[in-house]
Amino acid sequence: MGLSVFSHLASPTASGLFHRAIVESGAYELTLPTLADAESQGVAFATGVGCSNQTAECLRSISVETILANQGGIDITPNVDGKILPQSLDSAFATGQFNHVPLIQGTNHDEWRLFVALDELAGHPLTAEEYPFVVADLVGPQAAPLILPQYPLSNFASPSLAVGALVTDLIFACPARVVDQLLSAQVPTFAYEFNDTNAPEIYLPPVSFPFGATHGSELQYLFKVPQSLPLNTMQRKLSTKMVRYWTQFARSGDPSSFEDAPFWAPYNPAVDEFQSLVPPSPQGELDFAADHQCDFWAKLFGASAQASAGVSK
Repeated sequence: MGLSVFSHLASPTASGLFHRAIVESGAYELTLPTLADAESQGVAFATGVGCSNQTAECLRSISVETILANQGGIDITPNVDGKILPQSLDSAFATGQFNHVPLIQGTNHDEWRLFVALDELAGHPLTAEEYPFVVADLVGPQAAPLILPQYPLSNFASPSLAVGALVTDLIFACPARVVDQLLSAQVPTFAYEFNDTNAPEIYLPPVSFPFGATHGSELQYLFKVPQSLPLNTMQRKLSTKMVRYWTQFARSGDPSSFEDAPFWAPYNPAVDEFQSLVPPSPQGELDFAADHQCDFWAKLFGASAQASAGVSK
């Protein structure tokens, strides 16, 4: 959903339809595919499931099992079609050609652990022997030898946690910071990181490693969702403040404009401070870039790191 909000920001057809925007974990694909690329993927998928004629009737007749078995590799994201999205998100934000509204934008500290868990549930816990091959598969064989020494297994309790940190930094955390740097010069931008490392996991069963503040774990702090689990006292206090941040921002454009609010300053690249959403009360965070090794990724792949890495969510 976060990527969809970014797409509305970049779409001229959405101009004037909203006055503020909140993006949760949406910076994972700032460089979007072209319409031709998306159409090519669609043709390949249809052919692969036996519908080379690409008719709706044929595709609707395909079983769910066949569709799931053949959906790997399809980039299910918006594409640059020349009308709804005249350009990719990174270009729109860099050139200022987007809908200028105040913005809340952020990520969760352990985003990729959810996807590592999905792989584990489909197979087995990642082993130390498999770790280099998984990294090479994620970032490419040329980049892997440069990345593995930066994320050695000795720094992590398990190979799964190593992969979780590596890909979180690469496609979520550091690209989100790039967006903050670009947009804060043009619109009021409030940057956050959800940091409750003991957040209940409401979508998947337990695996061999802790989920931490993984992808989607902030949602039950803001909304009533069917899978919600009980929060402890400190988590409920954080939830209350997050809900008030979000609602006050929607009302006034200033998330901390309520009584007894922990102050949340607009993002300033010179200070590089994020609002850490940690129980029981949010607080400023100055080590986001170092924690996620953003300088390393910027030097290796450039500002929009994930665009070069080939990792897709």
